Amino acid sequence: MPVRKLKEFLDSQKVKYVSLSHSPAYTAQEIAAAAHIPGKELAKTVMVKIDGTMAMAVLPASSRVDVGRLRDAAGARSVELASEQEFKGMFPECEAGAMPPFGNLYGMNVFAAPSLAEDAEIAFNAGSHTELIRLAYKDFERLVKPKIVQLAAK
Repeated sequence: MPVRKLKEFLDSQKVKYVSLSHSPAYTAQEIAAAAHIPGKELAKTVMVKIDGTMAMAVLPASSRVDVGRLRDAAGARSVELASEQEFKGMFPECEAGAMPPFGNLYGMNVFAAPSLAEDAEIAFNAGSHTELIRLAYKDFERLVKPKIVQLAAK
């Protein structure tokens, strides 16, 4: 089960969460529709390379990453979107493109859009294209310790 590592971590931290199953969906907007969640409340994980190092950019499903804004906010020389080929081996228990925004479990930095904190809860892919996890945003922030930066395109 792809989500085992994440659920074990959440359970060990005594975090309350809900697991939501939905029909197979692959884009963030399709997932939001399948799970009946507004696109702004579903967080998507976009893999980026910041000065050559893999990192996660987490933002609402209805937004897209502005690499210039992320570069400036991160104080980096370069930021580029990573290709699936570049990161697919980093998440062996996850389906391609369905990794949860818990970079701390994979040894990488996480950059999150401040708009995600506007809702009490956050929902995100749980390692597969048929399951989401929903939990309190404050728990996500406490566990992941993302750098909150303006990274979404205007």
